Amino acid sequence: MFDALTSRLAGVLKTLRGEARLTESNVQEAMREVRMALLEADVALPVVRDFIARVRTKALGQDVLTSLTPGQAVVGIVYSELVELLGAQSAGLELAVKPPAVLLMAGLQGSGKTTTSGKLAKLLKEQMRKKVLLASADVYRPAAIEQLRTLAKQVEADFYEAPASESPVGIARGALAFARTHFHDVVIVDTAGRLTIDQAMMDEIRSLNAALDPTETLFVVDAMQGQDAVNTAKAFAEALPLTGIVLTKLDGDARGGAALSVRSITGKPIKFAGVGEKLNGLEVFHPDRMASRILGMGDVLSLVEEAQRSVDRTEAEKLAKKVKSGKGFDLEDFKAQIAQMRKMGGVSSLMDKLPAQFAQAAQGAQMDEKTVRRIEGIINAMTPQERAKPEVIKASRKRRIAAGAGVSVQEVNRLLNQFEQAQKLMKMMAKGGMAKMMRNFRGMLPGMR
Repeated sequence: MFDALTSRLAGVLKTLRGEARLTESNVQEAMREVRMALLEADVALPVVRDFIARVRTKALGQDVLTSLTPGQAVVGIVYSELVELLGAQSAGLELAVKPPAVLLMAGLQGSGKTTTSGKLAKLLKEQMRKKVLLASADVYRPAAIEQLRTLAKQVEADFYEAPASESPVGIARGALAFARTHFHDVVIVDTAGRLTIDQAMMDEIRSLNAALDPTETLFVVDAMQGQDAVNTAKAFAEALPLTGIVLTKLDGDARGGAALSVRSITGKPIKFAGVGEKLNGLEVFHPDRMASRILGMGDVLSLVEEAQRSVDRTEAEKLAKKVKSGKGFDLEDFKAQIAQMRKMGGVSSLMDKLPAQFAQAAQGAQMDEKTVRRIEGIINAMTPQERAKPEVIKASRKRRIAAGAGVSVQEVNRLLNQFEQAQKLMKMMAKGGMAKMMRNFRGMLPGMR
């Protein structure tokens, strides 16, 4: 989402880093470029003005001007101000209350409230060991109720079945009573939205808020809305005692200005970010990590945490033993590594968290989800013997595998070459040849050319 902004900011900051000393003139020029970059990213004008004013004041301070590395000092200022803009520190859910804690989901239609409710239930259940009840107060769209019921089943959370003629407030009260008698830790109430803000919707959400007295009132906003997201956030913040924001579709290709604006406009912390359609695509929002990603420095911490949650420890240990021995790494292991990458959100999610130079190398190598799926298809078309001993795959076998996978023989040859490179990588790791391994990094991963 932040590709364009990252690229523009990287150019400006690179120029500053190259300056032997800073003057009011070159700082002004750099701030003009940063201002344009933020406005092009659809960041709200008042937010841009405040941000630029703070950075300029600090950049022209005596400590920076007399610094041995003034350019780097300014980069540090831009980073710290971005962190401040995004909320300074991550804010978790307030669940230290007498059960059940009530989470009220508010936002416009299409912002992703229902899907986010399901994702949040999964996160609470798996990471915090909470017993969760989902309830839908969207009586205007039967499909929304059915969707939440399906999501509840998928994440193995309970769903409150309300009488057909019940009002939204009646449903909310019924769900709360049900949760109390069935010892639920958390109740998540999904609400109705409209395509635009109207008085009827605001009156209804106020009534629900008054009836439930929720522990958390979360405003769900589509990060791809741009300036509209800011206006919507402002209206909801004035109507409700919001406690936090959930940004959805943060993995989209919009300009990302909403992420940099809503926290400043509402004064409420961004608590979660939606990063994909899968039910595990909800991340705790960390301002420092997001600022690092915007400046092209990646988010390795989140990558490590995702790996810890998703990677099969037994399989990882098995592979580690093979790597240590320097033999036995076969196409079945190659396929298993692709599956592990999928569990971590796929190629696009991994690339988004890598520092810019690594992500660009991977993109230049045409590493994408389509290529990864093709590799899986080719390996699935092989026999167990062929996966264990790829050296037996000669011309006739290649033709059979290509036909079975629906690809050309050239694609099969490419995969076998990539696998051969991966085997060499494993042998290097076994022998401790890290420097050589890094020189040969390009082309080693599945789908890289």
